[in-house]
Amino acid sequence: MLVTVVIPTLNEAQSLGATLDAVSRMRPNLDVVVVDGGSEDDTCAVAEAYGVRVTTAPRGRGSQLHAGTSSAIGDVLWFLHADTLPPEGAIAHIAEALAEPGVVGGNFQIHFAGDFFSARFLTWLYRYLAWIGLRYGDSGYFVRRHDYEAVGGFRPYPIFEDLDLLRRLRKRGRFVRVPAVVTTSSRRFEGRWFALVFARWAVLQIFYWLGVSPVRLGRWYRHIRVPGQRRSADRAAVIPASSLEERHAPAQHE
Repeated sequence: MLVTVVIPTLNEAQSLGATLDAVSRMRPNLDVVVVDGGSEDDTCAVAEAYGVRVTTAPRGRGSQLHAGTSSAIGDVLWFLHADTLPPEGAIAHIAEALAEPGVVGGNFQIHFAGDFFSARFLTWLYRYLAWIGLRYGDSGYFVRRHDYEAVGGFRPYPIFEDLDLLRRLRKRGRFVRVPAVVTTSSRRFEGRWFALVFARWAVLQIFYWLGVSPVRLGRWYRHIRVPGQRRSADRAAVIPASSLEERHAPAQHE
């Protein structure tokens, strides 16, 4: 089984090296592609130093992830965030999960790094969210390539692209959680008023399940991630909202 790892990046020079270190220890069973969305730091140089393939795509996790699959050579696609560390033995867990009848893909259990309240709370919360079917992209989605292609892959959404893909994959088969843990950063919650940031995130989640377009929600999300800043590059939508909303109906609750 050959696995293609797709890692989307945007100014991830400080985090990417540790992730590629962990991934490199699993090679040669992996094909690795880093998809950059226009970094202004040394992200691409870091990736090239590890000898992985580097490509570019319009900014946005959904569009970058999907672009990475276009050059994939593996039978299995594994999507990792640039600040997420996979466990040793991850490939064996993926192979075991996909060997089960009816399984199209899965994810890992997740631990948020750090001794902050936000990290401990999110680690606890994600465990219970998984029980009700909410599994997010930072938990390391993996999927059979033909199943990914059959459902149309990631849509170029700025937010909730992971839940949108998950909803469609579950119509084809089971999406399982393996007994191994990825460790991801809780940096977007650190040094800020966690209760407010979390409340805003929860509101976005509610609106998503009510059917509000992820494109519209993405405009609000940018201001949550980067408070007080409205970078011109972020304001310029890669794909007009009206165009996306015409092509894809808003996600609905399963």
